[in-house]
Amino acid sequence: MMIDIDRDVCIGAGQCALAAPKVFTQDDDGLSELLPEAEPGPMAGEAARACPVQAITVT
Repeated sequence: MMIDIDRDVCIGAGQCALAAPKVFTQDDDGLSELLPEAEPGPMAGEAARACPVQAITVT
């Protein structure tokens, strides 16, 4: 499973971190980033669907 975050599109809404807190966090600027120990699973797809600007792609 591959996860891509388009940081040019991300607005820092934090929905990804709420939907999948073991996969996503927010950096100091509030933008989404993957946790280093992230284990992508079904919640990563849920986080992508929750993103209001569709900045996350899961393939």
